[in-house]
Amino acid sequence: MLPTVVIVGRPNVGKSTLFNRLTKSRAALVADLPGLTRDRHYGRARFGELQYLVIDTGGFEPVIREGIQVEMARQTLQAMDEADRIIFLTDGRAGLTPGDRSIAEELRRRAKQVTVAVNKVEGMPGDQVTAEFYELGLGTPIPISSAHGEGISTLVEQALSGFAPEQEAAPPRDDTIPRIAIVGRPNVGKSTLVNQLLGEERMIAFDQPGTTRDSIYVDFEKGGKRYTLIDTAGLRRRGKVFEAVEKFSVIKTMQAVEDANVVVLTLDAQQDISDQDAHIAGYILNAGRAVVVAVNKWDGLETYRRDTVKSELVRRLGFLDFANYLFISALNGSGVKGLLPAVDAAYAAAMAKLSTPKLTRILQAAVTQHQPPKAGPFRPKLRYAHQGGHNPPIVVVHGSAIAHIPESYRRYLENTFRNAFELKGTPLRGEFRQGHNPFADRKPKPLTESEQNQLRRARRRGRKLFGKQ
Repeated sequence: MLPTVVIVGRPNVGKSTLFNRLTKSRAALVADLPGLTRDRHYGRARFGELQYLVIDTGGFEPVIREGIQVEMARQTLQAMDEADRIIFLTDGRAGLTPGDRSIAEELRRRAKQVTVAVNKVEGMPGDQVTAEFYELGLGTPIPISSAHGEGISTLVEQALSGFAPEQEAAPPRDDTIPRIAIVGRPNVGKSTLVNQLLGEERMIAFDQPGTTRDSIYVDFEKGGKRYTLIDTAGLRRRGKVFEAVEKFSVIKTMQAVEDANVVVLTLDAQQDISDQDAHIAGYILNAGRAVVVAVNKWDGLETYRRDTVKSELVRRLGFLDFANYLFISALNGSGVKGLLPAVDAAYAAAMAKLSTPKLTRILQAAVTQHQPPKAGPFRPKLRYAHQGGHNPPIVVVHGSAIAHIPESYRRYLENTFRNAFELKGTPLRGEFRQGHNPFADRKPKPLTESEQNQLRRARRRGRKLFGKQ
């Protein structure tokens, strides 16, 4: 079992910067704004031969008893309970604050080994900056700069003292485990859906748009199958994204879509299916990701409203006709039971292996039924097909004059292949490649003397027969 280290501290003391430094990644959002991190964020790190888990937490303010800070504090307290060791991060430039004292009191109640780190001390005398932090009674403070990497080795060495390296190295990420990104507009219930799937309040669910600002990866197991859930920030229209933090969140969400195998597009049935929902669906389709559409907040709707929503889905999201549509309530759990089976089906379709002989037979039957249109004197000839990749499945079609194939015929072939292989839940991409002419690079051989004489005689006979031109 890997040791777990949690980073706690007041808002804007550099916890996410330290998290990125320890994990050697950019997994956590970083900006000079308080309250940026809100959910627990997990990462894997290594110190020498020792591997360990790091948990980044939101700004901890135990004295605040209202608003979203209460939910953030609850997440931090739960992370403390999970941790083997705690790094209490403070701000050396701000000095010791009442908030630091409140956090120290909370840490002493948990009887965990705590290492106090005084951050942002670059260019400052370490002994003088850390002197006042002895008052916390949590051991010797360590001066560090998480932004510049100063003092990090000393900090980790003290925080992990007593742990021995595991005999076996941690396995690499298993690509057979489906990665499921939950995406949608703000406040449609994405974090609530994640919590419902996990069976715990793993994500902050709060009646305020934009609660989630980062993409949070969570591994879990259900019915003997392993999954990785990715909770993402809500995606607004580009003109509505004003905060710099929100712009970062949109980027992280797009990266999560690219990293996922299956995307669960979450919609709000109590609101109209908007252009933004269609834009998000279009981005998922362009990324080539398998998709399941979850229409949330379905409980309590009148029959007329349900019929209206279904007609809007057909009108707005008709290009996702290959996807499974589920009508659920993430809050009450109704309909959520069918989500993971739909994800499994979409994942299997995205990773399907397509037989070359069968692809070629389907191609020939499709061309027989509906030939590609002529472009002037040319009609494209399509000879055979084979699989060129997966996630999404890619079918490569070889032929001649393929530059004249219109987009409508490309979609016809893609739909034909997808229906023939029953690939429910995933888009399919078709690629056309010009057949190679085996004589294109062959240079003509010089004529022999006998062949030259034959050619001259043929030309003389032609002149006698047709006369001089």
